[in-house]
Order: sequence, then C-alpha cells, then structure tokens
Amino acid sequence: MASSKEYLEFILGQLSGLNEITYRAMMGEFVIYYRGKIVGGIYDDRLLVKPVKSAISYMPTVSYELPYEGAKEMLLVDEVDNKEFLTGLFNAMYKELPTPKSKKKK
Repeated sequence: MASSKEYLEFILGQLSGLNEITYRAMMGEFVIYYRGKIVGGIYDDRLLVKPVKSAISYMPTVSYELPYEGAKEMLLVDEVDNKEFLTGLFNAMYKELPTPKSKKKK
C-alpha cells in the first residue's frame, strides 16, 4: 500500500519548525531528509525513523516495524500529533545520522 500525499503534507507541516526538511518520493513511499541526512520515511502512512541510539532513548515507547518486506527494521513514531516532540526527535537524531556518501561523477 502506498502512502498518501495528504499524510506526507501533514508530517511536513508537523516538521515546519525545522529548516531543511526535504523528501524524495520512492516507489509510492517518501524518504525524509533533515539537513541532507536521511532520518527515515513515510511507509504505508506511518512515520518510521532510523533506529539510532538517540531516537531510541528519546522516544517513550519504542516499537520496531518493517517499512517494507526485506528492509531493516525502523522505529515507529507514534507521537506525530506533537510538533515539539517531532522537532526534538529530529534534532536529537541529527548528529548520529550518517553523512550521505558523495556521488562520484564518471
């Protein structure tokens, strides 16, 4: 099941307090970037983030879910209605997220 554009817009609105939130559509789902780093994504109208230590310790309850079959487990974010929580979560995670590899031109 693909995610809806409406859910994407809702999540982007909830993250509007942060600068440099971008997304990329991918196979009916959406990958979410914060300041150029992949934080997680929207899969089947669920916000899932990478299971980094800072995210695990920031969230009151941790629930692992698969974004799609064959993928690595990610953390389900239940508190999507709380803007302050989401902003804090993304800020807490940022330093721990891997820097994207630069694409070499051939």
